[in-house]
Formats: sequence, structure tokens, C-alpha cells
Amino acid sequence: MLKDEINKALKVIQDGGIILYPTDTIWGIGCDATNTDAIKKIYQLKQRSESKSMIILVDIDNKLPSYISEVPDIAYDLIEYAENPLTLIMPGAKNISPALIAEDGSVGIRVTSHPFCQQLIQRLRKPLVSTSANISGQPSPEYFGKIDQEIIDGVDYVVDIDQYSTEIKKPSTIMRLAPNGGFEFIRR
Repeated sequence: MLKDEINKALKVIQDGGIILYPTDTIWGIGCDATNTDAIKKIYQLKQRSESKSMIILVDIDNKLPSYISEVPDIAYDLIEYAENPLTLIMPGAKNISPALIAEDGSVGIRVTSHPFCQQLIQRLRKPLVSTSANISGQPSPEYFGKIDQEIIDGVDYVVDIDQYSTEIKKPSTIMRLAPNGGFEFIRR
């Protein structure tokens, strides 16, 4: 079943579509992080300003240098020892759509531990956009049953995994990391 869902989601993403999918945190809306048109569809669906950037997911930490010019050494330690899913905002974003890069050149990036996400990213060979499955300004849904119908109807594919779970999930911890290793918490 996991393999079937990965194949279906992969085809939609490769065709420029957007998906609704489970992650190691809350449900996300995602697409190919190099496809600007697909990213714009997500902004429209969320009714979100394009000045508020979205994060990307990678499957393994050795992919960080593919998308960040200079990854501070501490980033790997933070990822390894974080007790909760951790999104790192780092400058020097590269090899992704300009629509995901903040004005200061940074992007938020998380190494996902979710098997569906990891395998989908491996097959896609690109990072996956991840943004909470809600209209901008509304609360993030804690599980699938709390996702607004407008979001479900607005994506090209809804991944059929974990839809019946009512486990309360929280968004990731977010830290801004400077090239010199200095950091600050944005969201704990």
C-alpha cells in the first residue's frame, strides 16, 4: 500500500500537481520544490502571501549541501540530537524554485523521518515542499480529520495513509541558523 501511494503521489508531482500528505509532524501540502508553477498553486490554495516562504523536506542530511551553499557543521548535530522534528532556516538557498527562497536568501529545510516522505523524496530525487494543510491564518490541523474541505478539494491528490489517525501532531521546532553556527529559535 505504501508503495502504491508513493507511485500515485510521485506521478502527480512529476506532472506539476500538488498533494496533501502525512509527514513526521502535521499533514502537509506539497509539490516538487523546483517547480515554481506548482508552488504558486499552493500559495493560491492557502491564500498565503508569496513573501511568506514555505519549507522543504529532504530524506537524509547529506542532501543539505545540495540546497544550502554553506551548511554550518552544527546543523548536523542539531538534526541528529533534536528530540522533535526540527526545521532549520539557513541562508544560501540554491537549486530550488526562487518562489521558496526568502528575501534574505534563506530557506527552511527539514530532514524528514516519515517513511512515506523519505521514499517519495528518494524517488523524486528532489526536495518536497511542505506547508501546513490550512488556509493561511487558520489553525494548523492536528490530524487529517481537522483539515478544511477546501484544502482537500484544492489539491490534485490526497495520500491515503494515516487518514484515520487522531493522534495529535504538532508543527516542527524552527531554528534560524547562521553560517557561523549562531542560532535562534523561531518556534519551539
